[in-house]
Amino acid sequence: MNVDMRNSEGYLDLTAYEAIKKVEQEQRSGRAFRPIVYICSPYAGDIAGNVDAARRYSRFAVDKGYIPIAPHLLFPQFLDDADPDERELGIFFGNAIMSKCSEVWVFGSRISAGMQAEIRRAKWKNYRLRYFTEDCQEV
Repeated sequence: MNVDMRNSEGYLDLTAYEAIKKVEQEQRSGRAFRPIVYICSPYAGDIAGNVDAARRYSRFAVDKGYIPIAPHLLFPQFLDDADPDERELGIFFGNAIMSKCSEVWVFGSRISAGMQAEIRRAKWKNYRLRYFTEDCQEV
């Protein structure tokens, strides 16, 4: 995009020119603003398969220009999902992170108990929810 230093009325507008020029430079460098999205998908059950799916969903978000946060990929690294107290702690951590996200993306046709809790909270807090199939098609 070729940016003009003059506004639509022909007056010199260096503030707008510099701002637009900076945005263009960021876009070219790949450092443009990316909103953070919360990835909501199953974890329990087929853990290996669900982790692979969550990685795929996270990559999909990156490819669409977002920063994905998938707590169920992070917290099981050091919290025991089989321990009810640690599971609740992980849910609490996830809720804190969800509050920093611009959207909650729900993936898959199966909604687990953990996902139900996340969706309920997102609705209660009036967060924007988007739903996707396992193949990353928005529904």
